[in-house]
Amino acid sequence: MNNWKNCRHILCIRADNMGDLIMTGPAIRALKNSFHCRITVLTSSMGSVISPFIEEIDETIACDLPWVKTNGVCRPDDLLQLAAALRNRQFDAAVIFTVYSQNPLPAAMLACLAGIPKRLAYCRENPYQLLTDWVPEKEPYRFTRHQVERDLDLVAAIGATIHDDRLHLNCNKHALSPAFDKLKPTGFDPGKKWVLLHPGVSELKRMYPAEHWAEAGKLIVQRTGIQVVISGVSAERALAENIRQGIGADAFNAAGLLNIEEFIAFIQATPLVISVNTGTAHIACATGTPVIVLYALTNPQHTPWKGTAKVLPFSIKEQLASNNDVVSYVREHIMADNIPVPGPEQVFEAFETMTCLQPT
Repeated sequence: MNNWKNCRHILCIRADNMGDLIMTGPAIRALKNSFHCRITVLTSSMGSVISPFIEEIDETIACDLPWVKTNGVCRPDDLLQLAAALRNRQFDAAVIFTVYSQNPLPAAMLACLAGIPKRLAYCRENPYQLLTDWVPEKEPYRFTRHQVERDLDLVAAIGATIHDDRLHLNCNKHALSPAFDKLKPTGFDPGKKWVLLHPGVSELKRMYPAEHWAEAGKLIVQRTGIQVVISGVSAERALAENIRQGIGADAFNAAGLLNIEEFIAFIQATPLVISVNTGTAHIACATGTPVIVLYALTNPQHTPWKGTAKVLPFSIKEQLASNNDVVSYVREHIMADNIPVPGPEQVFEAFETMTCLQPT
């Protein structure tokens, strides 16, 4: 590998969603602490929402790149303009973070066009001159590892290491009061205990049935008297309302009410989060909040990292499975068992277990 010790401005390309960028946080911290450099992150519009709360990131460039699934649209001229903008920043190096089913070469080409002299990534194919620092891709055919480990191993190849590999997010505790103020009109009482349910997903195949959410929430309310808050973005308000109505008393629809800063503070104050496999689960880990994850088996790399957590896995429907051959291999050889969707009683049992683990 090339010598990266003199790199003073590094571009980290993590073009996926919020949770992906949170999991890359420890690797970014390793780069920052090892090379004492300025870190700029190129991420999606969704990923850019969380980047201000990752302390090691100095600057964020938001762009929805066409080789990553996003809600944005990127035209060819946009890529040329982006390459020119990156060239003007005169980066010393670029690190391309991916999951094992992604091809890093489009991002490597972008970095090459931007004139970035050092370019690091995992790659299954021989990248030739597109990467100056090539780590051969061995996942998932030889082994799989957590995304945090994968990203840390990538930067370790150029000498960037760290002792604390936990997830971290800066949390403004002063944001909790306005969060409570926004929730009080729903009937929520911050003076009483509550649990947070987060049902929304960015991909249909990861969805946990709404009727199961409602029944699990009803069991929590009826058997414990604990309030249930249902979170989500504005577009998920109807889903949250459907679940709230299914639960009945002491359930409150918070979808679309909180900004990201308030949401982070609220999660940190929440005794327990129950979520699908999405960014909310990783925010919980990064704030030290216990979490139950209803985990659709799309990627084994993205379970909660080093937090108090309980994972309830379930297989995705065949008709929703990815056509990506690498993902198909994982589904057929690593996650081949057909695991049914956990029922509401299983969710409540996990809730009771997690409640017992928490200090009184």
